[in-house]
Parts: sequence; C-alpha cells; structure tokens
Amino acid sequence: MSYQKVTIVGGGTLGSQIAYVSAFHGKDVTVWGRSDSSLEKAQARVARWEDGVRRDLQATDEQIAAAREHLTYVTDLGEALAGADLVIEALPEAPATKTEFYEKFAKLADPQTVVATNSSTLLPSAFAEATGRPEKFLAYHFANEIWKNNTAEIMPHPGTTPELPATFEEYSREIGMVPIMVKKEQPGYVLNSLLVPLLDAGSQLWANEIADPETIDKTWMIATGAPAGPFAIMDTVGLNTVYAINIMNPDTSHQEIAKKVKTMIDAGHIGVESGEGFYKYPNPAYLAPEFLK
Repeated sequence: MSYQKVTIVGGGTLGSQIAYVSAFHGKDVTVWGRSDSSLEKAQARVARWEDGVRRDLQATDEQIAAAREHLTYVTDLGEALAGADLVIEALPEAPATKTEFYEKFAKLADPQTVVATNSSTLLPSAFAEATGRPEKFLAYHFANEIWKNNTAEIMPHPGTTPELPATFEEYSREIGMVPIMVKKEQPGYVLNSLLVPLLDAGSQLWANEIADPETIDKTWMIATGAPAGPFAIMDTVGLNTVYAINIMNPDTSHQEIAKKVKTMIDAGHIGVESGEGFYKYPNPAYLAPEFLK
C-alpha cells in the first residue's frame, strides 16, 4: 500500500517540513491551517525549507518548482480531509488541541483514511479512541530539518493493526526517510528519549543559574564534538514547543523553566524562526570559530 494523497494538519515547523519533503518526492499534499494567516506563515516556512533542500540535496530549480505544484493550502477541514489516503497531525503539544482535532476528524474523514500523530512526547494511545479508527492510527515522528536529518520514527499503540507500520516504512522510504521502527509505546520515541534529558539538564543548569546558555552549549560542544549544544537545539525546535513540554510537567523546576521561556516568547524571541531565541540568527554565535576557544 502506498500513500499518495496526504494531508498535513498544522503548518508549524515540522508540519511544514513534512509537507514540503513529501511534495518534493511527488506526493500530493494538502496543508490545513486554522486561518489564512497561519497558512501564510506555513508558506513562509516552506520557502525557507526550499533553501535547505536546494543546499543539502542539491535540488534543481525544476525540482523545487515541481514540489510547489504538489502543495495545496486550505482552511476548510472537510476539504482538507476529503479523499486523503494519509493524514498526519502536526498540531502543538497540547492534549486538548489534539483531541479536539481528532474528534472532528472522526466525523469528517473518509472511512479508509489512515491517520498518524507527529507528537514529540505524547503517546498515541492517549488519542486512539478519539480518532474513531484506532486500528488505523499510530505515531510518526521526524527530526528537525527532515530532508537532512532524515529519520522517521514509526510507533504503534496496542490497538494498531499489525500490518499498518509496514505501510509507513514504505512511505518513509518513498519520501527519502530512514524508517525507525519503535516496537512499543515510549514517550519521546527513540530520538527524544535521548534528546530530552540533554535539553532538560541544560535548562536546569540555566534556570538554577549554574551557567549561562553559551557556556553550557560550549561545554557540550567541546567535550563531545557535537555541532550544537542544548540551547542551540532548542532554538531550532522552537521555544513554543519547549514551553509546551515544560508547562505540562507539574514539577516546580519545569514550571520555572517554562516561566523563563515564556518571558522570551512574549518578547517575540521564539528561536530560529523569529531570528532570535537564545542566539541571534542567521549567524548565531555558536557557529563562530572563536566560540569554542
């Protein structure tokens, strides 16, 4: 089974990347957004991803133009879902927001449509029943800059039809991803189970005033040879997502981190997308040769 007509629900950082890379590989992709302004932002993000694909995949002007022809943007959810083979939900990490969508999806989507969540940390079993088709539902997660960091984690829940993950493995390869099969539910899959503790440790050091973000990143980069530290990674992920993950954790330390991050968000500093987060872009300090001295 191959998925050709694909709908991406939400045009944020990862949603727009999934949409663009799928279109680049010849899939017919519809991006759904709540408003015209949200779709305008999604289209602006796609324009940035074009630059990355052109650079990292040596894409030609013809390939870039062809990808644009495979993309459609709509605000009408019924229109977005009609005839879709596959729907990938890429909404914010807020359980209520996701549940609200799935309840609407259950009423509007065609019976044969398969659905997946791109949630970074939430379990698919939390939303399976709300989809109205738990057997056709699983979690499907990508790393940021997916055309380059091309893992696609496939994680079923206990009620997923056993044959379904193989169809996602096929789709992943069709859009240039390396499929990562996750055998059972795990918050954070494989990638974020490894990454989140690093980001959490860096955030705790910052919140407790042990060291500033630049020092923390520098330490990690020099000692491990990594190209970026936890705060540069958070800028790439986007501080809205960082905030959402921390605010859901009732632990006092996570609430303090959320409070500090919220101050940055309120100032318009949400990371790479806004041109400033912990660093200023497009030329952040951590990329300068002298940073590691």
